[in-house]
Amino acid sequence: MARTVRNAKIDSRSGRAGLKVRHEPYWTVLTGGRALGYRKGKVGTWVGRYRTEQGERYHKSLGVADDALDANGEDILSYAQAQERARDWFKDLERRLTHGIAKDQVYTVGRACDDYLNWFETHRKSHIQTKSVIDQFIQPELGDIEVNKLTKKRIEEWQRQRTKDKARVRSRRGEPLQFKSKDDPEAERRRKSTANRQLTVLKAILNRAFDDARETGVSSDDAWRKVKPYKDVERARVRWLADDELSRFLSAAAKVGHNEDPGLFEFAKLATGALLLGARYGELVKGRVADFDPAAGTVFIPESKSGKARHVVLTDEGREFFTALVAGRPGDALLFRDASGNAWGKSQQARPITELCARAKIAPAIGVHALRHTYASRLVSRGVPLMVVAQQLGHADTRMVEKHYGHLAPNYVTDTVRANFGELGLKRPAVVTLGSGRTSA
Repeated sequence: MARTVRNAKIDSRSGRAGLKVRHEPYWTVLTGGRALGYRKGKVGTWVGRYRTEQGERYHKSLGVADDALDANGEDILSYAQAQERARDWFKDLERRLTHGIAKDQVYTVGRACDDYLNWFETHRKSHIQTKSVIDQFIQPELGDIEVNKLTKKRIEEWQRQRTKDKARVRSRRGEPLQFKSKDDPEAERRRKSTANRQLTVLKAILNRAFDDARETGVSSDDAWRKVKPYKDVERARVRWLADDELSRFLSAAAKVGHNEDPGLFEFAKLATGALLLGARYGELVKGRVADFDPAAGTVFIPESKSGKARHVVLTDEGREFFTALVAGRPGDALLFRDASGNAWGKSQQARPITELCARAKIAPAIGVHALRHTYASRLVSRGVPLMVVAQQLGHADTRMVEKHYGHLAPNYVTDTVRANFGELGLKRPAVVTLGSGRTSA
């Protein structure tokens, strides 16, 4: 293992905590042309930089810094681990650059889209939605452009065009596309919000092409990295249970008897598990008894939307619930089963969640995903660091947590300030009564 190069600014949590937030990383030169950078943001990240003798530069995101959570050597890295990751990337990049790429090969945005989809099919779940964005909005306008010749101006033109697209009306398969005849007052905001999501897909495609420099020949990410999404256009519509609603919901779930309604009885267990784990419905229905570790008090989620596995930490109450749930059952058995003992289906949860809401007098009724939102909102409103919440939910960073629940965090700040600031001893000014019922301080 190579010697760790020290840098007091970034080699410790305390050192990084004092740095200013900025896009340009704080660099440490490891050796000639090779450097490790720390990008200070809402979530600190490690970045590698490689410069060839000809002056060509390559960058790669290496992982999240261990600012809030302990390093695990995989996606959360300490300073020393980030250096080792960077050195591994340097060696791999040098090997790939040695083989070179034929100068007559033109790597277009269209080819980048194809390569991305081939990778996406085996690493992510939302393949159909992503392919739809590529086929309808990226390939037709940008597909023939060489990635190395793509400019910030051209991407911004494409981005602006997305805000002018008319709203579509759902049509049957095979029929021509239909559009709304006129916009409503919210149309412009919604178009910009949609354009932001489409820009995210485009950037993901181009970033992967940039990471695979040897195969693609993409030498810089400046063009798309500098394109910014539209601000103040996201209005997350998220529903979760308030404390009184949650109490009624759990009470209704606990009162369901097996003989009364076997299906609802089994679903009540799944719903309770969802509130204790914050997991997605698809993750819950695939869980096995062996995924629960009573000693550690965790539940292992082997497959998530992002493609990454995670361990969800349980409270003591959650540990007791799952201990009772798995008692005497084999490790390969499903954690949650329907009334027939089989895995829950994709849409099988609709009726029982509506029934539980009716019994708990919750209107309008929530969907199963609102149980995940309830879990997250409770953590955020109680001051849990957003990176911890993101890890429990299976997000790579805090962006989705901030989008949906960020407004809850200030409540914790407000309560803390009011509880600890104390009184200044200000006296209320005397009120002097004037004529005609008027008063003055």
